[in-house]
Formats: sequence, C-alpha cells, structure tokens
Amino acid sequence: MAGVPSTVVAASGLVGGYGVARWTGRRQLGGVVLAAAGATAAQQWRRQAGGPAAAALTGAYLAAFAGSHPLARKVGAWPAVLGVTSAVALASWAVADRRA
Repeated sequence: MAGVPSTVVAASGLVGGYGVARWTGRRQLGGVVLAAAGATAAQQWRRQAGGPAAAALTGAYLAAFAGSHPLARKVGAWPAVLGVTSAVALASWAVADRRA
C-alpha cells in the first residue's frame, strides 16, 4: 500500500474490521481485515518511524481493538469503534505520518 498513509491503513483496519464482522455476521472475516491492515500499518510504521515506535503503535492498535469491546457496552458499538480509531489515527499521524 505504498502511497496510502499508515494512518489511513490503521483506521481502515479498525473500522473495516468491525464493519465486515457486523455486516457479514462472521467475526472471523472482520478479524482477517483487522489483522491484514494491522500488519500493513506495522510495516509502514517500522519503515517511517523505526522499530520501537512501530511496536508502540502496534500495541496501541491492539489495545484499541480490545478496548472498544468494553467501551461499546457504555457508549454503543459504532461510537466506541470510531473513538478508538480516532485515537490510533492521531497517534499514527503524530509518530509516523507527520514525518513523511
């Protein structure tokens, strides 16, 4: 995905993964989208910002996925997904894409 900012890739993985899981009724398909975008974003983060930054952003991506589940019980599924996605996108831009 050369040319597509890592911020967009990561956000697409979180929102797209949830959307695919919800609309198909197959959580596994959503997981494939989430994992593929996460792996792609992690490679971009490593190239753009180095290994430690990529590890931190990958951790944030995974924490956002995990954290959206309990948050969804309080605010609803879409608001939770969009909220955690915004946080990951901002972190990705600040750490990796802003430099590009």
